[in-house]
Amino acid sequence: MNLNRAQVIGNLTRDPETRTTPNGQTVANFSVATSFVWKDAAGVKQEKPEYHNIVAWGKLAEICQQYLGKGRKVYVEGRLQTRDWEGQDGVKRYRTEIVAENMIMLDRAPAAGEGGYTPRSSAPTAPAATTNNQEPNSKTNNPDDEIKVEDIPF
Repeated sequence: MNLNRAQVIGNLTRDPETRTTPNGQTVANFSVATSFVWKDAAGVKQEKPEYHNIVAWGKLAEICQQYLGKGRKVYVEGRLQTRDWEGQDGVKRYRTEIVAENMIMLDRAPAAGEGGYTPRSSAPTAPAATTNNQEPNSKTNNPDDEIKVEDIPF
């Protein structure tokens, strides 16, 4: 049995950067900061931030671009993936990221003019976003496959 799951709750360190691949697939990249808090031997509170690179594909990428912004608190769930490439200087580089499959906004967007996040659309909020497969060349989800609240048996 194998399991590759990652779940983080934190704040965006920057606005999502969105691009479209040559085959037309939308991809968004952003970073989420979490922090580990503990007390040292002297009883002094310590805090260590950790930064997580997030990649979202398809419709989820579009939702992230539209509704997320620097400072927003989010829950991101997905799988860990490590990419490698050779830089222009000939050095092999590695990057571990979370390929997002689910994203839930945990705070309300500040009203216009409050500073920080600036909404990119007129819609006040967005529902939690989930996708089944964000990899390029995957089949798109059928809107009829969406789960409605009325269909949940509990």
